[in-house]
Amino acid sequence: MIIYFSGTGNCLSIARQLSEKTGQSIMSIYEAAQTDLTQEEIVGLVYPSYYFNPPAVVSELVPHLSISPNAYTFIVVPCGAQTGNSIWNISRILKSKGISLDYCHKVRVPDCSAIGFGRNPNDQQWKFAKYASRVETIASDINARRRRHHYGSWGPAGWICALPAVKRKTLPLLQPEVNTDKCIGCETCVRVCPQKNIVMTDPPAHTPTATPHTTAQIGNRCVQCLSCVHFCPQQAIEINGKPTNKQHQYHHPLIRLKDMLRD
Repeated sequence: MIIYFSGTGNCLSIARQLSEKTGQSIMSIYEAAQTDLTQEEIVGLVYPSYYFNPPAVVSELVPHLSISPNAYTFIVVPCGAQTGNSIWNISRILKSKGISLDYCHKVRVPDCSAIGFGRNPNDQQWKFAKYASRVETIASDINARRRRHHYGSWGPAGWICALPAVKRKTLPLLQPEVNTDKCIGCETCVRVCPQKNIVMTDPPAHTPTATPHTTAQIGNRCVQCLSCVHFCPQQAIEINGKPTNKQHQYHHPLIRLKDMLRD
């Protein structure tokens, strides 16, 4: 079983490729946290790196996974550049559950957070050709049950970014916000948010032309996957008050909106 968390499709795409090459099924981490996986002989986790650490939701849900201590367990982190402590942190959680991490690696993919700093993630699609051989290597290692650790060590960057004082400074840099003047109430953001953290609500008083119940509102459970920012057809969800450039919206080219929609 390959368990994934994905905001713009990078991790879902890697999970699908590994599934095809290893014969393992895939499942979202939300579903996996409610499923008995103790009969699975192979369990893999595919998730991104945020601020040199695993996404908060991954750290929150991994303790709820039911995995046999005898399972071959691996982690693959698709990331823009560095994994930081993304693997190390989750391996510690697994260890506390009596599960030893057998294998870990990373795959460099376009950095979807680049949009928050005025850069275009689509300019990084050169990474796809370079990571094809890495995915082949990872799949081969998994099939052979090799025990190798790549990028799984502790590092100071992840530790620093996890400090409460630093998080208070950095988290707002990628905080999605709804521009109610652009929102048309299509509910795309509601359906792609993996956290079920976006709802439709009455528009503010300063938008008298808006139709009632057509304005998206982001709650307090955001994990900054930026799925809403990248998939909004009106570019109505912005980061830190900066307008969203349509040309800078990104999703993995093998993943479509329908793949990301939540039931």
